[in-house]
Amino acid sequence: MPRRWTRPSELALCAALLTSGAVAAAEAVLPDPGDPHLTIIPRTAEERARIATVTAPARAFTAPEPFEARPAGAATVLGRRDAQAFAQPSANMPEARRMDFALGDALFQKLWASSPSSTLASDGLGPLYNARSCQACHIRDGRGHPPEGQGDDAVSMFLRVSVPADPQAEMPAIAGWIATAPDPVYGGQLQEFGTVGHRGEYRLEVRYEEIAVPLSGGETAHLRKPTYRAADLAYGPLAEDAMLSPRVAPPMIGLGLLEAIPAADILALADPDDSDGDGISGRPSLVWSREHDRAVLGRFGWKAGEPTIREQSAAAFSGDIGIATPLFPALWGDCSAAQSACREAPHGGDAQGLEISAEAFDVLSYYTANLAVPARRDPGDAEVLRGKQVFYDTGCTACHTPKFVTARLEDQPEQSFQLIWPYSDLLLHDMGEGLADHRPEGRATGTEWRTAPLWGIGLTGAVSGHTTFLHDGRARSLLEAVLWHGGEAQPHRDAVVSMAPADRAALIRYLESL
Repeated sequence: MPRRWTRPSELALCAALLTSGAVAAAEAVLPDPGDPHLTIIPRTAEERARIATVTAPARAFTAPEPFEARPAGAATVLGRRDAQAFAQPSANMPEARRMDFALGDALFQKLWASSPSSTLASDGLGPLYNARSCQACHIRDGRGHPPEGQGDDAVSMFLRVSVPADPQAEMPAIAGWIATAPDPVYGGQLQEFGTVGHRGEYRLEVRYEEIAVPLSGGETAHLRKPTYRAADLAYGPLAEDAMLSPRVAPPMIGLGLLEAIPAADILALADPDDSDGDGISGRPSLVWSREHDRAVLGRFGWKAGEPTIREQSAAAFSGDIGIATPLFPALWGDCSAAQSACREAPHGGDAQGLEISAEAFDVLSYYTANLAVPARRDPGDAEVLRGKQVFYDTGCTACHTPKFVTARLEDQPEQSFQLIWPYSDLLLHDMGEGLADHRPEGRATGTEWRTAPLWGIGLTGAVSGHTTFLHDGRARSLLEAVLWHGGEAQPHRDAVVSMAPADRAALIRYLESL
């Protein structure tokens, strides 16, 4: 049986961090996460009042709200509904930075080669890897998908792996941290491919069980329940207590805007002990930043395990492609100490011993921070507005927070002081046994996931060529994704099952418009 994890005892963290004069007391338990990655101009009292007004929940549903058609504010890209809808630069990008964006795009699409290579700027792949480029996983900057039938590889999906560790072994500075360690042989994730002379670690097998779900009005939905297996393990068995978690690549749009939301605004939504009794108990993910050497708010990844775009990108370079960056400088990527041939293989590297230079990594990070969110489609359509009211009345906004205003920033005009509509609180929520991976990550338990942003979700088919959703791509439609919700979201899921078919259709139509 897989190891079962429950939520650790909670702290009165969020209230303490947001109460004047209480930060010092809270630091005895957990450091103030703050925003060390941002150069913030403090808000005035007048700005705070304006923000409270503009981010208040909608109360009328007969017309779109002001600015609702532009989910990324001035950064929104207009008029794109095609396969390149997620590949556009922030609309408010200064002309002087457009070349940096183009260079970052080239790096995102670059096919890395194994060492030694005649193309020194492109060598360093692997020796074990999941993909040869960022674009191979994030298809046209969109989401990945599980293998499609026998013989299909898992290039845009992989299995994370870890084993339980001594509770004091890893992160005593962060209360509620669930200590884990990499598998002693296979490391932190399984790589399907290897360069010449190195066997890929495994082959991902996915099997599905079809489950019928009766809906109101005589309708029936069909879910597919996945089972994952790490087949053909090339370096011996996994650890006996290894925990596996499948992950597909998420879409790349709007990341810089999510990073620019003040941490205090996210923490204000946390209710770890459900003190208001609404059944929703979002918790902040707090992680250790390699770059800032302190505990900060986790925002990125399916369990909010990374704090910034730079650290998320560096972790992906190391684990997915085997490329050494300034933040993850190991030339062998995720190869463990037990994989000596991998560690001793030829590697790339510049004068600083990196496989992507600090300058190139900065340009790539700028690119990933500035992939624009497309404009809404038909926000004033009558059925879309009806679906919006269903979304609100059903309680979906308890986790999928519609609106934030980003911080006013000195050096990031694209993200500075924008009204944005990501439909996520960026907090961790218990999603129940149906979606559980039973693999903790940081403070996230084996049943918790970060609320996924919904902006752009209706363009998934146009961009990525499929309509699979959730962390492992099991849902083949937005309705299936909703029906997999459990845990804190179980009452909302049940409401969708029992509501009038016309309301259910309007809800899906609304989601497709985002």
